[in-house]
Amino acid sequence: MKSLGTLYLLPVGLGECNLEDVLPKRNVDLIKTLTHFIAENAKDARAFLKQCGIPDISKAEISLINQHAKEEELNSFLYPLVTGQDMGLMSDAGCPGIADPGASIIKRAHQKGIKVVPLVGPSSIVLSIMASGFNGQNFAFTGYLPINSNERCKRIKELETLCVKLKQAQFFIETPYRNSSVFNDLIKTLQPGTQLLVATHITLPEESITVKTIAAWKKTGEPDFIKKPTVFGIYST
Repeated sequence: MKSLGTLYLLPVGLGECNLEDVLPKRNVDLIKTLTHFIAENAKDARAFLKQCGIPDISKAEISLINQHAKEEELNSFLYPLVTGQDMGLMSDAGCPGIADPGASIIKRAHQKGIKVVPLVGPSSIVLSIMASGFNGQNFAFTGYLPINSNERCKRIKELETLCVKLKQAQFFIETPYRNSSVFNDLIKTLQPGTQLLVATHITLPEESITVKTIAAWKKTGEPDFIKKPTVFGIYST
């Protein structure tokens, strides 16, 4: 019986950067040995593979996944793995499986007994938690907040309550063009002493990581984060 392939989880840079600054040499060397990949966007995936120096980009077979992929389509993505070929799963940016649809592929790989190997690389969420100074023993990533402002403010209050009740730091992200709306709702909803982290363009030259109380943020106003990938975090004791 032919052995199963290995699913490698391939971190991708968080923007235009020198790969040597964010990825170990092992990652790049391994990527050069693969021909089968799963990604969200073919153009971005090919650009990343080209940057890694893959020998023949024309031979790279890339299956595209998104949050709307159907069951039978997801299962078909695993075909190279079940026939003994290794594959690489990548996100648009950061680490696959974290706030990205690749988690559904990883789940199916485990169900089929396929070996899953996560590689070291940048995650804006993890790096923001590291840089926050919040409770590193108890934290939660809650994904996206509601789009509706009233519902969002209600959710923000709930998260602040969890911070106090459980001493649990709360982290979340937003579509970049809504950063300002989220920030304004945070400022008007949270208590003056609650701390707010705003981490923008992590690992890139224009990286900005700032933590202030809500009272201090009200004095300085919103940061330069319009249309820039940002992680938010709150903590209160």
